Amino acid sequence: MSSGSTSHELAAKLRELVTGLSTGDRLPSSRQLIERYHVGPATVARAIALLAAEGAVVTRPGSGTYVAPRTSARAEAADTGWQTVALTDRTVNTRTIHDSLPPPAGSITMDGGYIHRSLQPTRALSAALARAARRPDAWDRAPATGLPALRAAFADLAQAGAQPDDVLITAGGQSALSVVFRAVAGPGSPVLVESPTYPGALAAASAAGLRPVPVPVDQDGIRPDLLADAFAMTGARLLYCQPTFHNPTGSVLPPERRRQVLNVARAAGAFVVEDDFARHLGHGGRPPAPLISEDRDGTVIQVTSLTKPVAPSLRIGALIARGPVMERLRAVRLVDDFFVTRPLQEAALELVSSPSWDRHLRSLSEELRERCALLAAAVARQAPDCVLTGVPAGGLHLWIRLPDHTDDTAVAAAARRHRVTVSAGGRYFATEPPAPHLRVGFAATADHAELMEGAKRLGEGLREGLPTR
Repeated sequence: MSSGSTSHELAAKLRELVTGLSTGDRLPSSRQLIERYHVGPATVARAIALLAAEGAVVTRPGSGTYVAPRTSARAEAADTGWQTVALTDRTVNTRTIHDSLPPPAGSITMDGGYIHRSLQPTRALSAALARAARRPDAWDRAPATGLPALRAAFADLAQAGAQPDDVLITAGGQSALSVVFRAVAGPGSPVLVESPTYPGALAAASAAGLRPVPVPVDQDGIRPDLLADAFAMTGARLLYCQPTFHNPTGSVLPPERRRQVLNVARAAGAFVVEDDFARHLGHGGRPPAPLISEDRDGTVIQVTSLTKPVAPSLRIGALIARGPVMERLRAVRLVDDFFVTRPLQEAALELVSSPSWDRHLRSLSEELRERCALLAAAVARQAPDCVLTGVPAGGLHLWIRLPDHTDDTAVAAAARRHRVTVSAGGRYFATEPPAPHLRVGFAATADHAELMEGAKRLGEGLREGLPTR
């Protein structure tokens, strides 16, 4: 190569050289390259810099230049088909808990499971986190079961005479569900679930190797007569249910049914997992006491969380249980993550212990009540062929029955085309749904104006997606 050769020409020659070498092989030294290609030191330095920028080589000062690991070029052609054989367990199905398609630009979210930022106590939460971070022990290891004061706060919320030792702090409600399903039942065991129910519970149960068995619900919640039959037929030792502000229907289990559910479970020698996620989301009167408050025999394992009424990233929840099962729960949680991060626990404790906590819950209840009424009225106007199964007294959603023979997935897709996201009802049923439904939320929008715009777009989607008469 003549002395007039450019660094780009030298880089091309060096690429050919690198192709014939293996990862980690050392390239000739700069002196050797100068002699071989008859170029100056600056040309060599620039050529090496070009290859390093491309990721073809790595330079080690004082040692030399080496062939870099083949990543980008070969990764595109990698054959990962072997993983299909290796991943023989197909139980983890995240499609049940989120949509794979991102919403169109400018969409209004009416299928979210969290309150909008405008409804979150961000100022109080930020102040609580700041106070927690200033503590001398803020970054020390937290107790495996959770901070004693925080466990005491959750025990008080349970209204069941629970003691702090009956409480296990978890990283949110979903983590708590994962722990309890793995701790209580062995792989392959049946678990009874309401149908429809929370898709995240179905996903957690399946990921634990359990077989969800559906038990139908009506306007008052799970049917105790069919529950007894399900226990007898399956031999299940675990029931997952949401007695208060059920997701997705919003129903509240009446007092008589609550007693029947407990009696049926006790007779079967089974545990009841009470998902009490919506206790602080009431907006139509005082919610009933938790199911665990009526249990004295350790039948109920309660799952509760601060995430829903506060903010998505306050991943603080709790499991409340009595008896030997708590030791099993602690062991599984310990294997997962040792302990829940201390600053977040301290911040949660600061928040629920401050006067701003009660003010936030009152404000949230009032706002949710107004939004629920607005959306219910708008749906009645926009979609007279649809039926609200009831205006809920708590929770974040309306459950809307569509006309028979409607494809609820197609209706949800039509709504998406009008830039509003809602959930097709089929994903909430543990088996084939008996009728098409939509779940529509009223808490993920910024304000009342956006909520009404979302209802208008939903009406357009319904008119497009519903079958013509």
